[in-house]
Amino acid sequence: MQARLLLEDGTLFTGLGFGADGQSAGEVVFNTGITGYQEVLSDPSYCGQIVTMTYPLIGNYGITRNDFESISPFIHGFVVRRHEPVPSNWRAEYTLDRLLKEYGIIGISEIDTRMLTRKLRHFGTMKGILTTGSERVEELQERLGLTPLMTDQVARTSTKSIFSSPGEGERIVLIDYGAKSGILRELTKRGCDVIVVPQDTTADQIRRLKPDGIQLSNGPGDPKDVPHAAETIKELLGEYPMFGICLGHQLFALACGADTSKLKFGHRGGNHPVKELATNRCYITSQNHGYTVLEDSVSGTQLEVTHINNNDRTIEGLKHTQFPAFSVQYHPEAAPGPFDSSYLFDEFLQMIRTHKKDNPQRPRQAQLAESLRGELQYAQK
Repeated sequence: MQARLLLEDGTLFTGLGFGADGQSAGEVVFNTGITGYQEVLSDPSYCGQIVTMTYPLIGNYGITRNDFESISPFIHGFVVRRHEPVPSNWRAEYTLDRLLKEYGIIGISEIDTRMLTRKLRHFGTMKGILTTGSERVEELQERLGLTPLMTDQVARTSTKSIFSSPGEGERIVLIDYGAKSGILRELTKRGCDVIVVPQDTTADQIRRLKPDGIQLSNGPGDPKDVPHAAETIKELLGEYPMFGICLGHQLFALACGADTSKLKFGHRGGNHPVKELATNRCYITSQNHGYTVLEDSVSGTQLEVTHINNNDRTIEGLKHTQFPAFSVQYHPEAAPGPFDSSYLFDEFLQMIRTHKKDNPQRPRQAQLAESLRGELQYAQK
């Protein structure tokens, strides 16, 4: 089955199709990971994007139920140099081709992914349309020109209802902007009582859940497309310890008065070096984002830069100088990628414990008695 990928600059790639039939448009990006294609496919942060894998052989170890990062994939297409239809791994339960067919995702193989990646690095990410049909190139160009990039990815990928993962430890409200399952795994592994809430949950609704801390998840798209999220974070900042990841990092920065902008081709892969400024230690990190916090915009805020990218010097970590809150641009939960930075979840929990120790609450009985006295006085009036 023939498949074609047409970029908005007119470049046409012709290869072999696998997965679903049809046509799909989106932003064409590339990921440099050597392994982890299943996690990439199921990462909600790729919503609306056609993902190119730079590693040449994809599909060789198949698909397993334990490696999903969401219930269903959200990507708009998958581009590889060579698709291996027969996996060879004892963990494999079914094939990559079957997964793409099941969720209606078009795949294309046998194209020059090296050329495509070099083009995206030189000119930046661009729109593309992927098809297995026989449409004329002019027709595809016209359709691509009329197709805008998505701006509602967070609403599409976020949970629509509140759910919990019970634990006996600290209660964490995880605001789901398109969260990977790895974040929930890391928190529950540490015994946390996690409540996952939709991206548009209000500050008052979160307060009623009585959290000990708030986790701001990763997610797709431009952080400025969800201004309500930054406003909610701003309202809750200082009341509860916070930890932001990826999109959560960018929203945390916007809530504190900093600014963000789009990167030329983004950071996507499991081998990005990040330096921690306090120790000069370098961590190899897993990343997936197309936006960054502008360094100049941090001046004049109550934010301090804690980590930078060793490749392009962009901001990779922030902390608030007055309140217990910090964030990182990369993925400490990895999946895929190195687990060098999973210690950040421990630091988050330690921050919560320190905050509770330094800000002791009045006994619940005293709070309840005061509330009842107020209600009684109001009734007597």
